[in-house]
Amino acid sequence: MMCLATVSFFSPDFFLSRLFLSRQSINNTKYNSRPISIEELILAFELRVKNWRSYLPILDVIRDYQRLDFHHDLVAGLVVGMITVPQAIAYAFLAGLPPEAGLYACLVPMVIYAILGSSRQLVVGPVAVAALMVAAAVGEYAPAYSDAYLGITTVLSVQAGIILWLLRLSNMGGAVNLLSHPVIVGFVNAAALLIIISQLGPLMGIPSDPGLNPLDRLIQYGATLDRLNPTAVAVGLGSGAGMWLIHRHLTTALGLFGIDLPKDHPISRLGPLIVAVAAIAAVWAGELHSAFDVAVIGEIPGGLPALTLPPFDWDLWLNLLPTSTMIALVAFVESFSIGTTLATRQRTRVNSHQELIALGAANIGAAFTGAYPVAGSFSRSSVNFQAGARTQVSSLVCAVVIMLTLLFFTPLFTLMPHAALAAIVIVSVLGLMDFTSIRTHWKVHRDDSITQLATLITVLAFGVETGLITGVALSIAFFVRRVAKPHIAIVGRIRDSEHFRATRRHDVETFAHVAAIRVDESLFFANANQVENKLLKIIQRRPGTRHVLLVCNAINMIDVSGLEMLYRMNQNLERMGITLHLSEVKGPVMAQLEATDFIMTLHGTVFFTTDQAMRDLSERD
Repeated sequence: MMCLATVSFFSPDFFLSRLFLSRQSINNTKYNSRPISIEELILAFELRVKNWRSYLPILDVIRDYQRLDFHHDLVAGLVVGMITVPQAIAYAFLAGLPPEAGLYACLVPMVIYAILGSSRQLVVGPVAVAALMVAAAVGEYAPAYSDAYLGITTVLSVQAGIILWLLRLSNMGGAVNLLSHPVIVGFVNAAALLIIISQLGPLMGIPSDPGLNPLDRLIQYGATLDRLNPTAVAVGLGSGAGMWLIHRHLTTALGLFGIDLPKDHPISRLGPLIVAVAAIAAVWAGELHSAFDVAVIGEIPGGLPALTLPPFDWDLWLNLLPTSTMIALVAFVESFSIGTTLATRQRTRVNSHQELIALGAANIGAAFTGAYPVAGSFSRSSVNFQAGARTQVSSLVCAVVIMLTLLFFTPLFTLMPHAALAAIVIVSVLGLMDFTSIRTHWKVHRDDSITQLATLITVLAFGVETGLITGVALSIAFFVRRVAKPHIAIVGRIRDSEHFRATRRHDVETFAHVAAIRVDESLFFANANQVENKLLKIIQRRPGTRHVLLVCNAINMIDVSGLEMLYRMNQNLERMGITLHLSEVKGPVMAQLEATDFIMTLHGTVFFTTDQAMRDLSERD
C-alpha cells in the first residue's frame, strides 16, 4: 500500500495537476507513471503563470532565430568584444579598481541582460559615468572601511539592483523622470569634465590625490609639472590622436586601396583596440616601462571570476545607499534612452518594466562576480547596431570574447601603459559632452538652462550626488513655480468660426457682459488661490460683467483645494450679481465634480462647448 501511494504521489500527471492544472483537470486525471513531455510542462506553466514569456525575451528570440541572424550577430559580437576589452580595463582604472574588475563587469552582467533585456542591441557593461560615481564612493568610504574597494563596489551593485527591482515592483519607474533632460545633460557634461581632469595625471605621468576636488587637482598638476614624464605624454597624446584619426579617416584611407566602406562603418570604431595594441607594442619594443618609467598595468589575474559575497556591514550599507540610488537612476535613464533610440530605428519598442528587471539582475550579477555597477553603453551599443546585430545573441558572443580574454589573453595586456588607457577614457567621454544645448534651452525655456548650469556647477564643486539632487530640486522648484502661476487668458471668438483664442494675441469678438476666461493649468493646492485672485482682478476691470464663463479645456485635474476655490468663486460671484458657468469640462474632471454637490450648487450652466456657451450667453442680460 505504501509503495502504491508513493508511486501515485510521484507520478507526472499527479505533479502537473496539483501544481498547474485546474480542479476539474484533477478530477479527470488518471494517475499513471508515463514520462512528462517538455510541451506539457510549458503548457502547464503557461496556464499557471500568464505572460511569463515576457519576463524572458530571449525565448522569443530563440523561437524565431534564423541562420542568417547568427552571421550578423557573430560579426557584431566580435567587433564589440574587441572594443570592449581595452575600454573595460580603462574604466576599471577610472573607478579606482583593478583591471580585471572591468572585464568581470562585461561577463555575467552582459549575459544576464541578454537573457532578460527587452532591447536587442543594447550592450550592458562598464560605463564612464557609473565608473566616476563608483570612484567617488570608493574614495570617500574606502579609508573608513579598511580600503575594502571591491567590498564597497559589490555593495553598490547589490543596492543598485535592489533599487531597480523595487522601482519595478512598485510600478514607480516613472520616478526617473525627475532626472529631466537638462539635469542629465548638465550632469553628463560635469561628469565628463571630472573624468578628463582625473585622467590628466596618468596621461602626463604625474601622480595625483584622488580625494581632491577638480580645482585642487588642477592646482596640484600645475605644481608638479616638473615631474611630468615626456614619454608618457607622448604615448598618451599619440594614443588620443590615433583614436581620432582612426574614427575620422580610417574608412577614407581604406578607400585608397579599393576598399569602399561607409564613413560610419563599425571598423571606424576599432580605435581603442588598435591604439591599445600599438601602445603595448611600443612599450615592449622600446622597453618604455623600465627605461623611461612609463607606468603600465602589470599582471592581470587570469581565469573566470570567483563567487564573491558583499560585506554585511550595516553602517556601510546605510552610508552607500544614497550613492547606490543615484547610480541606479542614472543607469536606468542612460540605458533606457539608448535602448529606445536604437529600437526606434527598427520600429520596435523597449519595455521599461522589463528593463528595470534586467538591469537590476545585471547589477546583482556584477555584485557576486567581483565587478561593479553596470549600465547600457552608448558607444558600444551604437557599434553593435551599426555592425548589424539583430538580437541579444551578439551580446552573448561579446561575452565569449571577454571570457576567452580572461582565460588566455590577459598576459598580453601586462605592458599596456596607463597613459594610453587615460587617452581611451578621455576620447570616449568627449563624445558625451554637449554645451551647445545651453544656448538652445535658453531660447526655448530659460529655466532649463539655469537647471543645466546649476547641475554642472554643483557636480564640479560639491560632487555627483549633491549635483544631481540640486538639479532635481531646481527642476521641481521651477515646475511648482510655473504651475503656481498659471497662464490665464480672456478669450473671444475668431470671426464667425467656432474657435476661441486669447484677446491679447488675436482679433476676436467679445461681449461686454460675458467674461470668457481660460485657465491653462489644472486646479490644485499650489495655484488655487492664485487663480482665484486673478479671476477676481479680471472681473473688477470689467464692471459690466454679468456672466463668467470658465473655459476648462486645459484643466486635467482638480484637487480638494481647487474644488473649494470653485465653491468660493460660485458664492462670491453670486453675491456680486454675476453667474459662473463652465464649458468644455473633461470627463475625468466632470466625474470629480459630480462626485460632490458642486454641480447642484452651481448657479450657472455647464456647457459642452465654448461655442454653445457664447451663443447662449450673448443673448442673456
